[in-house]
Amino acid sequence: MADSFYNWSPSSVWSSQSWKVEEESRYHSQAQLQTYNGRYEDAFRDERPRQPSQGFVDWNGTEDPENPFNWSKSKKWTVTLLACFMTFVVQVNGTEMTSAAEHINKSFNISDEHFPHSYWPVLSWNLGGAAAPLLALPLMENFGVRWSYLSIYVFMIIFLVPQVLAQNFATLIITRSFTGGCSGVLANITSGIVSDIWRDGRSKSFGISLYIWALLAGLNMGPVFGSLTLRYASWRWIFLSQIIFYSALIPVLFFLLVEVRPDVILAQRAQHLRTTTGKNVYSQAEKTHTSLREILKETLVRPTKMLVTEPVVLSFGLWSAFCVGTAFMFTQSITQVYTSLYSWSYFGTGMVQSAVVIGEFIGLLASLYQDDLYFRSAPKNTENPGRPIPEARLYMSIPGSFIGLSAGLFWYAWTSYSTLHWIIPSIGLAFVGFGMFTVVSAVTGYILDSYSKYAASAIAGCAFLENSFAAFLPLATQSMYRGMGFNWASSMLGFAALGLSFIPLVLQSYGGVIRERSVFMRSAGHAEV
Repeated sequence: MADSFYNWSPSSVWSSQSWKVEEESRYHSQAQLQTYNGRYEDAFRDERPRQPSQGFVDWNGTEDPENPFNWSKSKKWTVTLLACFMTFVVQVNGTEMTSAAEHINKSFNISDEHFPHSYWPVLSWNLGGAAAPLLALPLMENFGVRWSYLSIYVFMIIFLVPQVLAQNFATLIITRSFTGGCSGVLANITSGIVSDIWRDGRSKSFGISLYIWALLAGLNMGPVFGSLTLRYASWRWIFLSQIIFYSALIPVLFFLLVEVRPDVILAQRAQHLRTTTGKNVYSQAEKTHTSLREILKETLVRPTKMLVTEPVVLSFGLWSAFCVGTAFMFTQSITQVYTSLYSWSYFGTGMVQSAVVIGEFIGLLASLYQDDLYFRSAPKNTENPGRPIPEARLYMSIPGSFIGLSAGLFWYAWTSYSTLHWIIPSIGLAFVGFGMFTVVSAVTGYILDSYSKYAASAIAGCAFLENSFAAFLPLATQSMYRGMGFNWASSMLGFAALGLSFIPLVLQSYGGVIRERSVFMRSAGHAEV
């Protein structure tokens, strides 16, 4: 446990280490210690390889204890679990208020009779979550994770205050866009944190799976926590309880969230040497600046280009976006279905959404078997011997999408009768949760493997579709379930899921051909597109 507190502050970076200025004959670059991990800054670095030269501070050999890859397992798992837990926590902020829709409507004289106006604050949260990470994540990686994370986290708490004190509905809508932006940045940086401290292998793969589970489970547990709060207090306590809980976590973050960015750690070393020795030495990152033009290209231009020109990015984006959109649709449809069929109050309709999280947790356990299948595919890889086959990432997503996502939605559709016990349609929700997790984790893993240094842009394209579906798809839920009826409305979602479920089958059959024809996949390890 003591090791988990090791190097928690910038000042301890300088303690008891014999650092050196890099010599030409003893050059060790971070690029030699890792493969591309899907980070924006790593994409830029891959396009401009570092060359050894005198006067630059670098790692003190391959076993340098300050290198995040060389941290002890206890320290790595402390950081990983903390980052995933925080992802879960900030995602709850997105949906917890949905349980209080009726109460908020009464406070501000809002009606959902003809249109779900109560969803506007959730929509603005998603729009903020879509926009903020585009520029914040690259900047966060340049300036470091630790202090950027803490600053954004405090900023999010500050914008929860006007939500507690809101005297009109517009205040909720506007301030929610800011908390959504902060949540989006804090949640999305977790995958980068995991990639910065784990080399490729089972631990890193499970860390990414744990992150995806936290991302989805946080959204689905929001209504559960919201309904518990409403049972004992007013809707304003949803936001007030978040302020209290989030504020209590600040000391935990301060002591346990260490700096993980290699370039930032090396820059701190160089700065310390300049201060204490007077030598004019720098890290490579300090002399290699990423321009605003490059950032915009990486975060806006290339993701758009890949959505238009890369069938894999577009199809995978729609597949994962459907899952995330469905998670937000459940905040609306479950309330309608269980209120109408069983005359449940907000408390029951909120609590039943935990069934989706149970399914997602089963999916997390299944990811251990998926990882085993993936790594066992390495000997069969004839294109890149010794490395697992990218399509092996998709094995569990096939039954997960067909049996979990689509069959679960059909189950949910045709068990929505008041004559059946409430637990029967809830089983369908658990199946859907299992399917959502397997799909999103498969999409993330396949893109990281196939697109290499362009993975950040490909994932950004998928994230744009996910946020768009999450923001706008639930607006149609109320009218769809009223007009088509519970059975056929959920069945329409089931048919959409069924069609999307064929995507991994196509890649299983023609993955090699598709990767060979893809300009980005083919050139991922070579020249810039």
